[in-house]
Amino acid sequence: MDPFGTLRFVLMTEKAVQMIEAQNKLVFIVNRRSDKEEIKRAIEQAFQSSVKRVNTMIDESGRKKAFVKFREPGQAGEIAIRLGII
Repeated sequence: MDPFGTLRFVLMTEKAVQMIEAQNKLVFIVNRRSDKEEIKRAIEQAFQSSVKRVNTMIDESGRKKAFVKFREPGQAGEIAIRLGII
């Protein structure tokens, strides 16, 4: 699947920004039908970064959130800067 068919957008809330700094994680809203492996491949392809772990949840409004932890320290911050969200 196309990485941009899987990833919808990066979620930028106060809690998500704290996760970038403290836990090296980014939070994405993804296609609800995507599984963890598809999300991992899409992020690795889109950002050329290795992903350590993906956790997902469906929030009360029906959106699927993916909490993506990166393998290299500081990688989430670098991606956030490239995307212009920090």
